[in-house]
Amino acid sequence: MIAAFSVTPLGIGEDVGEAVAAAVRVVRASGLPNRTDAMFTSIEGEWDEVMPVIRAAIEAVKAHSDRVSTVIKIDDRAGVTDGLTAKVATVERYLAEG
Repeated sequence: MIAAFSVTPLGIGEDVGEAVAAAVRVVRASGLPNRTDAMFTSIEGEWDEVMPVIRAAIEAVKAHSDRVSTVIKIDDRAGVTDGLTAKVATVERYLAEG
């Protein structure tokens, strides 16, 4: 499965970069395939691998704020591996074809 998620601390002002970096550190330390962009972090693995990482990322943000907002989108498709790369490669292939 691929889970794209965003954890946003509330009530600490506009500069949330330090709190977000704490969450991304947790994800990167997990060893699971992941990508971070301007809006979400995506992580790939089995349900029982991914969900504890997301929970730990939320807890890392809670160290900076008593309140957090979390958005999670999950693509759970049996038999797919390397979906983070393969899905993007498919779109790029179609774009290259014109």
